[in-house]
Amino acid sequence: MNTDKLTNTIVRKAIEALQAGDKMAWFPLFTEQAELFDDGHSMNFKNFFEQALGHERFTSIDKVENNGLDIYGKFHSDQWGDFKTYFKFRINADGKINRLDIGQVQY
Repeated sequence: MNTDKLTNTIVRKAIEALQAGDKMAWFPLFTEQAELFDDGHSMNFKNFFEQALGHERFTSIDKVENNGLDIYGKFHSDQWGDFKTYFKFRINADGKINRLDIGQVQY
C-alpha cells in the first residue's frame, strides 16, 4: 500500500507501523495516556492495539485532510472484514500522539 499521500511524518510512521503490525514502532509514537475513540466510544488504547496490530491494516489511503492528521481509506480487519474507515490523529506539543479517533465512514 502506498503511503506517499501521508504528509505528516508522525502519522506516516504510525500508519507504517500499523501496516507492518509492528508494536515496537507503534506504541512509542503515543503518550502513556493516549486516548482512543472507536466510532465515538472510548476504548482502552493499549488493549485495543495489542489485539489489532498484525490483524488490521489499510488497503488504500483515499483522502488525507486536516494538515495530514486525518486519514480516510479502505481497511481490512481479520475480525470485521473490509470497510471504509477514518483515523484522526491528535499530536501534542512534544510530538507524541495523545488521541486517536477511528471509525467507519461513508464517502
